[in-house]
Amino acid sequence: MDNYRININYAKALQILAEDCGKEQAIAEDMRFVGKVCRENRELNVVFNNPVIKETKKVGIVEELFGKDVCEETMAFLRFVVKKKRTVSLKGIAEAYLELYREKHGIVLSHLTTAIEASEETKTAVSEIVKKYTGREVELDTKVDKKIIGGMVVEFNNNMYDGSISTMLADMRREFKKNLYESEL
Repeated sequence: MDNYRININYAKALQILAEDCGKEQAIAEDMRFVGKVCRENRELNVVFNNPVIKETKKVGIVEELFGKDVCEETMAFLRFVVKKKRTVSLKGIAEAYLELYREKHGIVLSHLTTAIEASEETKTAVSEIVKKYTGREVELDTKVDKKIIGGMVVEFNNNMYDGSISTMLADMRREFKKNLYESEL
């Protein structure tokens, strides 16, 4: 269950905590890590969703997973989330916090999808183009998807540039299906 209102309220509380202790950047990095772990671990989400598992056990799991990698303030916040029985929303809270952080600091999230791992030069070039287009700093999220065959897909601010080979081939197929030489009587 992903409740936007809960996510945004907890994210705002974390943002206030981050501002008060002067660790906005560190907590943003921590929330990237927490969100990534929650996205990639189905078993963890099953445990967080299970109401039978006791709070102390969930706190132990959270401390084991994140204790060494996040700052004290983030760890205290994660314990609070567990205590309030909101572990099911942890991924959403992390994403909401990052949204608030980007909005406050004028950062645009851009997604780059390529068929093979993108080089640093490609990442830098895409970031510069998006920055020039939006006038904002860029946080680039990269993904490899072999289905696009080659080229790249860039998404940001509800804009999409699809320069993938798979799309070009699909466009060519559509064009070839049109018979320009046959009368349309």
